[in-house]
Amino acid sequence: MNDLMTLGQRLRHFRNAAGLTLDALGERVGVAGSQLSLMENGRREPRVTLLSALAETLDVTVADLLDDTPPTPRAALEIELDRAQRSAHYAALGLPMVRASRSMPDDVLESLVGLHRALIERQRQAIATPEEARRANTAQRLHMRTLDNHLPEIEELAERMVAETGHLSGALTHREVGLMATRLGFELVYVNDLPHSARSVTDLENGRIYLPPASIPGGHGLRSMALQAIAHRLLEHRVPATYAEFLRQRLEINYFAAACLMPREQSVAFLTQAKADRNIAVEDFRDAFGVTHEAAALRFTNLATTYLDLSLHFLRVGDDGAVYKAYENDGLRLPVDVTGSTEGQLVCRKWSARVAMTRTNRTTEYYQYTDTPEGTFWESTQTGTTSANDEFSITVGVPFADAKWFRGRETSNREHSTCPDPVCCKHPPSDLAQRWRGKAWTSAKLHAHILSPLPSGTFPGVDDQELYAFLDEHAGDGES
Repeated sequence: MNDLMTLGQRLRHFRNAAGLTLDALGERVGVAGSQLSLMENGRREPRVTLLSALAETLDVTVADLLDDTPPTPRAALEIELDRAQRSAHYAALGLPMVRASRSMPDDVLESLVGLHRALIERQRQAIATPEEARRANTAQRLHMRTLDNHLPEIEELAERMVAETGHLSGALTHREVGLMATRLGFELVYVNDLPHSARSVTDLENGRIYLPPASIPGGHGLRSMALQAIAHRLLEHRVPATYAEFLRQRLEINYFAAACLMPREQSVAFLTQAKADRNIAVEDFRDAFGVTHEAAALRFTNLATTYLDLSLHFLRVGDDGAVYKAYENDGLRLPVDVTGSTEGQLVCRKWSARVAMTRTNRTTEYYQYTDTPEGTFWESTQTGTTSANDEFSITVGVPFADAKWFRGRETSNREHSTCPDPVCCKHPPSDLAQRWRGKAWTSAKLHAHILSPLPSGTFPGVDDQELYAFLDEHAGDGES
């Protein structure tokens, strides 16, 4: 119906330009004027033979009639109003449709279209809630599970882009990332005044990617942020309309960056040899490509099932035991809430992800076998600290049968977990509970992010006012 509206508007435009009435045009092509009126109002589709006759009579081509561009600004508004009133969200209001007649003033039409735009924007914002984000994130995690966390199209794109820089082996250098940006027509610029809500800003007009100078000394961060910005352009991303789309874009740019920093061919060769040696270790993979432990662990999940025939799980857990990121395709039962989301849920105190944080010496990976209701899993955990001094752990694990391929399989560390049974670690032992019930009081710590996990009614993103002010300030800095 939307294409018919544009066709009808173009038919009316060319008929008026030819100085013909509906009846006069109808007489020339052999149809009633009332039938042409239905076509011009987008209510009827003309036959191909009639379309050809109309084009010939109006001295235009069939392509001119079928062009999907509204013939005038007024026609564009009329088409937009018609589409808006046929949408499900407007139908749900139970209001009558308003026809944009020729007598309707332009300012009235503009006001009606503006109101519909505002309604659509408010509806979009209404779904931008933490719950919606969690549901979208859960759906994405489950979808990636069906793909074994592997995206071959992005693998191939990253492999091609890295090859074009001349990179052969080892860690991808800052110079090579810069060459990749140059090939796309961009330069990397380091500034102190990025908008507070932005990791990077891409100036499409002047071909610049702005990055924070704090990352200049080197390491994984700067290269990753630049590659993510490049990925947005390569993957032709548009402004997301839903949380699901926003999260998909984030996943894709992160995947692309990881696939560049740890190229598929070299990574698979490295890991295949490690498996042959029965010496797979995330820390070796990390050091071989100069990335963070978390980046190496996540990249391992992209490749392990497809290329090494290994099922596995990954966890990033905070010092309070809450899940920040998780993936599994090996049968481990992740803690989830009623929506199916695992983020924010507490993992068992007996899992390696939490036991590792109780150690005094945390400089090396911690290995552990964990018996669960779903079977026994071998896990390797590395702990770390964020810039805000919050502790976290990164865990990669596999079923017992696959432990033979990993360094640390000889560990004697073993725990028994019966979670989600609350008796396992959520309820205190009965003797302790009886001894201390009513005799102790704890002042609980409040996590501020719990009160406002996401801005109310908005998508996470850059503050437009800050963004445009930033771009305007730097637009003339060709020497940056």
